Amino acid sequence: MKILFLTENFPPETNAAATRVYERALYWVKDGHQVTIITSAPNFPQGKLHDGWQNRWHQVEMREGIRVVRVKTYIAANRGTTRRTLDFVSFMITAVSAGLFERRPEVIAATSPQFFAAVGGWMLGALRRIPFVFELGDLWPASIVAVGAMRPSLALRMLEKLELFLYRRSARVAALTNAFRKNLVDRGIDAAKIDVVINGVDLWRYAPQQRDRQLADQWQLTDKFVLGYVGTHGMAHGLTNVLDAAELLQDRHDIRFVLVGDGAERAALIERANAQNLKNVVFLPPQPKDMMPKIWSLCDVALVHLKNTPAFAEVIPSKMFEAMGMGLPLLMALPAGEASAILTAENAGLHIPPEDPTALADAAKRLCDDPLLRDRLRQNSLAAAPRHSRETQARQMIDVLAAAARRTARTAQGDVK
Repeated sequence: MKILFLTENFPPETNAAATRVYERALYWVKDGHQVTIITSAPNFPQGKLHDGWQNRWHQVEMREGIRVVRVKTYIAANRGTTRRTLDFVSFMITAVSAGLFERRPEVIAATSPQFFAAVGGWMLGALRRIPFVFELGDLWPASIVAVGAMRPSLALRMLEKLELFLYRRSARVAALTNAFRKNLVDRGIDAAKIDVVINGVDLWRYAPQQRDRQLADQWQLTDKFVLGYVGTHGMAHGLTNVLDAAELLQDRHDIRFVLVGDGAERAALIERANAQNLKNVVFLPPQPKDMMPKIWSLCDVALVHLKNTPAFAEVIPSKMFEAMGMGLPLLMALPAGEASAILTAENAGLHIPPEDPTALADAAKRLCDDPLLRDRLRQNSLAAAPRHSRETQARQMIDVLAAAARRTARTAQGDVK
């Protein structure tokens, strides 16, 4: 099958959408499919081009069998609203323009976030009369309202109408969670066209390993109990709560919170930690994808953290599956929902209320002081990883794309008859 996929983020960027699209596409290529990705020059989340890259109108590379077409965009950091919206819209325009000149695919797909990539995918499908599949990675614009980046307004209502229009006009919707599917059905979208293909872990990339000595020495973590948060430091993640918990644990010199990544809130978090002299919080810079197993090796517990907002009860953070692959217990501080249900079913960690620093501090102490509990959770976490295999989910996604292509082919045949 010939697949054209739109995603603004793609490796060497390491956010959830980039990783999900890339890892699944590798399996598609391995299974004989032809995959073209239309994306931007890597710049997320700082809004600065990665070393060695240029923001050109059209550049093509082959990455492990995947044809990658990068288009020019207005580049903005992952913060604020106006400039980020310009960034998103510019990608929509240049991606559609580039897609018009690509060899005719059998199916077009696009992923959210960001939302305008999906708009571009629908436009391209409509212009070329090719079925469009919407991979729903985020309930946008609801998620931007949830973090306070946008208030109820006429513009928001118009975006919600556009959102529903895209769901209705897509050949299929591939939702990342069952909660997303229910949300769409409750809002009148045909349940028969919605599939659920959640995130997962590439088991050959992530496996238990000894703590990396060089990194541990470099960051003074050799003899410490480490709770690691690896991912975007954004408005959605509520990481000030981690600093509040760290303040409560300043007398526990054996415990460290390690925050790895970048995002809109990172600079403010570092400034506050320095102002409060929080020596038990360590900030590591963003890391390339091939470093992630070594970064995870520093951790005794994987911290999964989101703001206390009802919308985030429907989210399943992708990093929890990487942590399972590494055999790490999880400490989950987010609203009760689908992610916490998976955690409970697998008995792979502890779930605590979000934005409750006392609960976070108490859970950190409990996990540090109870090695038997920690070991039991570690074993359960590792055993759960194969049930969330990226390879299996890549093939589930291919089934979704193929179903969209077949449906359109049948319709075309009917028109001919």
